[in-house]
Amino acid sequence: MEEATLQSAMAALGIPKTHTTVGLANLVAAHKEYRSLFVNRRLPEDGWSDIQIQHFLFILSTLDTNNKRLTSSSRWCGVGEREGRLYSSLVANRHFGFAHGMGRSGDIMEPQPKAVGSSVLVQLTLFMAMDAIRRCSGLNVKYGILLPLCTGMSMSLVLSSLREANPDRSMVLWCRIDQKSCFKAISSAGLTCVVIPTTLEGDEVVTNLAALEEAMSDQVLAVITTTSCFAPRVRDKVDHVAKLCQTHNVHHIINNAYGLQCASTSKLINRACVVGRVDAIVCSTDKNFMVPVGGAIVLSPQENIIQNIGKVYAGRASSSPILDLFITLLSMGMKGYQKLLQDRQQALESFAQRLSAVAEKHGERLLQCPSNTISFGITLDSLARPRNESEDEISYLESIRKPISALGAMLFSRCVSGTRVIPRLEQKTLGGHVLAGFGSSHEAYPHAYMTAACAIGVHPSEVDEFLVRLDKTIHEFKKKQQKR
Repeated sequence: MEEATLQSAMAALGIPKTHTTVGLANLVAAHKEYRSLFVNRRLPEDGWSDIQIQHFLFILSTLDTNNKRLTSSSRWCGVGEREGRLYSSLVANRHFGFAHGMGRSGDIMEPQPKAVGSSVLVQLTLFMAMDAIRRCSGLNVKYGILLPLCTGMSMSLVLSSLREANPDRSMVLWCRIDQKSCFKAISSAGLTCVVIPTTLEGDEVVTNLAALEEAMSDQVLAVITTTSCFAPRVRDKVDHVAKLCQTHNVHHIINNAYGLQCASTSKLINRACVVGRVDAIVCSTDKNFMVPVGGAIVLSPQENIIQNIGKVYAGRASSSPILDLFITLLSMGMKGYQKLLQDRQQALESFAQRLSAVAEKHGERLLQCPSNTISFGITLDSLARPRNESEDEISYLESIRKPISALGAMLFSRCVSGTRVIPRLEQKTLGGHVLAGFGSSHEAYPHAYMTAACAIGVHPSEVDEFLVRLDKTIHEFKKKQQKR
């Protein structure tokens, strides 16, 4: 109803005009926000209130045919096998009435005739996410697609789309990063993984460009690099890799799982897109935008890459991860997201220094990995018992592996989550590949160590308490070791 009509209706109910004007001001302001979102298709500068967001969601959900009145005069009569019928009112309320998901069998981003509201929600979420990525994260990529999949499965979908366009190529060169999901993504796409070893530069584990170039052949479909990882592994030299991929006409996929929160990483990826070849950049929604696990956004400088990814997805998909992101982005607004990034940057200034102080107190040191500004590591070498003269190195490292790993369990039992304790000589086998030194992304990293992250959303009080508990836990660990 128009504002004048509403005023007349309320006057007929005996509501004074002065009261009506005040009451309608909120409604008019909210509708201006809704109109602005449709017209500008950008993340609002200021976050919306919960009432505004819920109101807008219910407006959109009424556009879907499943949200009809269950009476004899109901407009819609659904006789298909999928009509968005929800038995539980709790489930309906949890999803704000959205039941049709996203996409169609031919394309995950294709609008649905029976679900106009759901289709609008998906498109608006994509526009807002892309706007946040450009204006806040500083990543200047033109095209993107939202997927209701974790980072690993999204990577697999990207590879499947590339394989469909290049059926004669079956190898993927993977710059080693000791996270199993990326390796599994390659296998799930029916491709052969070739592990490219890393090399050491000081404490940092870095890209081995010479080994990568040597492995290039006409059977290689793609190269997968990583720009967000656990220390001492640092982001790959994606600008140099992009040049190699352009020279050898090979696809280049960047695993940027939680790199959107790091401005220097976005700057490096921008450079890679300019100087060489980058086909797809896979980013997690939960790690970058503080939503539940289960979503990803894939970015690309090329529109056809994004279109092909959408067409490879089999069937419709759940829109729950997209709904979560939609609500969160509207709640944050541009200023809210910028503040989160600024808060992380402020915490970063003292995080490494204070972690280093705790390490030095116990005879350890901070690993010097300046190219990784999210994950930080400290050595744990002094926690192991001294090596006996009669022991060979392998036997010694094997004997201290479990005792050092116990530090991680001690931290977790003291309610510290997110740390990783990596002893030397760890080994894993993935798809027939034996990865020595697993966890460090290098076959012979010279230190046992632990890592902790200064990631988006971390609160200063969490950092304070973590450092206190780490100090106490290492002290207790050493006392136990002395008793033994």
